[in-house]
Amino acid sequence: MSTNEQFIMALDQGTTSSRAIIFNHKGEIEAVAQKDFEQFFPKAGWVEHDPLEIWTSQAAVATEAITRANISADQIAGIGITNQRETTILWDRKTGKPIYKAIVWQDRRTAAYCNELKASGKADLINKKTGLILDAYFSATKIKWILDEVPGARKRAEAGEICFGTVDSWLIWKLSNGAKHFTDITNASRTMLYNIHEHQWDEDLLDLFDIPRAILPEVKASSEVVCTTSGKIFSAKIPIAGIAGDQQAALFGQLCTQKGMVKTTYGTGCFLVMNTGTKPVKSDNKLLTTIAWQIGGEVTYALEGSVFIGGAAIQWLRDGIKIINKANKTEALAKGLADNDGVYFVPALTGLGAPYWDQEARGTFFGITRGTTEAHFARAALEAIAYQVYDVLKAMEKDSKLPTKILKVDGGASANEFLMQFQTDILDCKVQRPEILETTALGAAYLAGLAVGYWKDQEELKNLWKEDKIFTPKMDKEKVKHNLHFWHKAIERTKGWLEN
Repeated sequence: MSTNEQFIMALDQGTTSSRAIIFNHKGEIEAVAQKDFEQFFPKAGWVEHDPLEIWTSQAAVATEAITRANISADQIAGIGITNQRETTILWDRKTGKPIYKAIVWQDRRTAAYCNELKASGKADLINKKTGLILDAYFSATKIKWILDEVPGARKRAEAGEICFGTVDSWLIWKLSNGAKHFTDITNASRTMLYNIHEHQWDEDLLDLFDIPRAILPEVKASSEVVCTTSGKIFSAKIPIAGIAGDQQAALFGQLCTQKGMVKTTYGTGCFLVMNTGTKPVKSDNKLLTTIAWQIGGEVTYALEGSVFIGGAAIQWLRDGIKIINKANKTEALAKGLADNDGVYFVPALTGLGAPYWDQEARGTFFGITRGTTEAHFARAALEAIAYQVYDVLKAMEKDSKLPTKILKVDGGASANEFLMQFQTDILDCKVQRPEILETTALGAAYLAGLAVGYWKDQEELKNLWKEDKIFTPKMDKEKVKHNLHFWHKAIERTKGWLEN
């Protein structure tokens, strides 16, 4: 390999692992390194990470990927960062030490507070300014909780001694050795503090949540050189040139750059995002209006539906109730059954996201008999992922008034052939899977590469995208109707389980 050849590195900091992927000029993967990190569940509904472990795992895989690619750090033309969104970290501005564990996007500890705000009529104000549904999912109530619960935190925050950041900000801070406190517009739009119409932190919302402006990062575009690495992390000072929340990065990685194009990522959760162009589309069906990216001076908007539990349902089958030892075994188990035999699973393990938004729902299996086996549980979990995607996509079509002809898919579970076929059957539209499933990392790489001139423009990127497979519907329409009937019946019986 030529020592003059240049590459782009994507840092993909996810909910359960940190990854680094190095891409060449053809958009092909040269090297991958991945490291899982610990999940903390201190109370029911609480989910936390150790920010220092997030950082050390990400730094370790970045170095490992460079080694695996057999290149030097100065051959990295730029770094793109993509991250689990909404996850909230507060740290000491001088020491760089977190003042509390990272509160993860899945965490529900502020659900009761959100309900109080709804009761006081604040939901509409928040939705108009941010495009978001008032929910514990987003960062604002997590920030408030830390400031309220950690002794002395609020006073120190008001004195400018504390920094807040989503994971991208935390990584930029660490990569720049504490020199830069930035986020990008996509991550800012998920905090419930950012006005997506005026493109700035909103004073009314800061007052509502009692959050000092002094803790907030400066907001940057998704594709621009924001700073360089400090040189202490790598042997070279590398431009950090692309930043986007994971779902926005996946939308860009799938090259859904035209209005009406839609993708879903099957990760820990499932996230459907539709490009709606340069004007925000207000949702009447409980979807989120969000920012897709900013390139140059132009902001692109999107509609998004977030399914909280996607691949996490399979992870739970493996690690929670231990009926499988490997996630990929679900495909063979599901295919081994001719039918679901009336077994349905509503994976409301952390409540229900779009389009239901029910914080009090909890996970439930229906239709269990003495003949039910682990194969039925596996199949029900896979089918549940597809049903949730169906519900979100139908809500999206109502809001956008655009029918979906092709759904682009990516993420780990999109490799599951049973799930993809069931998805196309239930949706009654084509499902298109790319050759490179790592579209989240690819999107971050594209954004960084455009900013440093590694790729000329978006037209050049379109020539790089390659299809792996198209799935087309085969299931009998009456069978589809039957399945959807019982799925929606199961959803209704799961809602509002908690009475608190």
